[in-house]
Amino acid sequence: MPRILFAAQDARWDQYQAPLTAALEEVGLTARLDCDTSDPATVDYMIYAPGGPVQDFTPFTGLKLVQNLWAGVEGIVGNDTLRVPLTRMVDTGLTEGMVEWCVGHVLRHHLGIDRMLATQNGDWRHFDFIPPLARDRKVTVVGLGALGAAVSEALVALNFQVRGYARRPKDIPGVESFSGDALHAALVGAEVVILLVPHTPATEGILDAGALACLAEGAVVLNPGRGGLVDDAALLAALDSGQVGHATLDTFRTEPLPPDDPYWSHPKVTVTPHIASETRPETAARVVVENIRRGEAGEPFLHLVDRQAGY
Repeated sequence: MPRILFAAQDARWDQYQAPLTAALEEVGLTARLDCDTSDPATVDYMIYAPGGPVQDFTPFTGLKLVQNLWAGVEGIVGNDTLRVPLTRMVDTGLTEGMVEWCVGHVLRHHLGIDRMLATQNGDWRHFDFIPPLARDRKVTVVGLGALGAAVSEALVALNFQVRGYARRPKDIPGVESFSGDALHAALVGAEVVILLVPHTPATEGILDAGALACLAEGAVVLNPGRGGLVDDAALLAALDSGQVGHATLDTFRTEPLPPDDPYWSHPKVTVTPHIASETRPETAARVVVENIRRGEAGEPFLHLVDRQAGY
């Protein structure tokens, strides 16, 4: 009987124990599921999240797989003690949540909803902003993995002009695709840019002064990806100059965002507390258990991380 260790924060155990147990029953897999780290050599599979009880994987001599609970793996991918396969979370619930957050904020800025709310003064005719149709609005999605592709497809369905950038060429119907060294080409004239690329050494500060200068004047920046993708000083300067009209930011280099951080008080910034797409226990549990089932059946794991690429 395989042993599964839940190695995340204590509060998460209460959220995940029942969904994981139910998912194991659904596939007919008998396993020992616990959060006890005292006997590491007996662990076959580990469900991991940063900030949990495990930093050194060396004692886990029987380990077959580490399943990351989140989509991002930057908190574990560089751990030299991890010598077994690592998989990342690719979950329908997580994807749906990300699509909803991104599309909601694109429409918010596209339709000028903030401007309407700020100028409701009783004058029926005071509001003189008529947004363009979606077909005339340019949106660039930086990162065309599972999340970026889903967001792009949803925006295409709403008739936005969608461009996408990825490390390798992608073929998504309705999306003009850029890759390799063509990031700036993908950003030229963009009125909305959405950051969904993984945070790796290659993408550190990818939205810098040069990238921001490519955008249409007054463009909107949405970052539900990772805080390290943004050159914060460059973004604040672009907001102050008007090159960027607004930034809606869900992820930051330091989280929780310190109370004295300038993003909190900037009039052109919306802060959301890393909620763009929370992993839902009910759907994530099925992803975790499917990989464990595959491990027991000798089948390939899903969503393996490329340790050199960083995701």
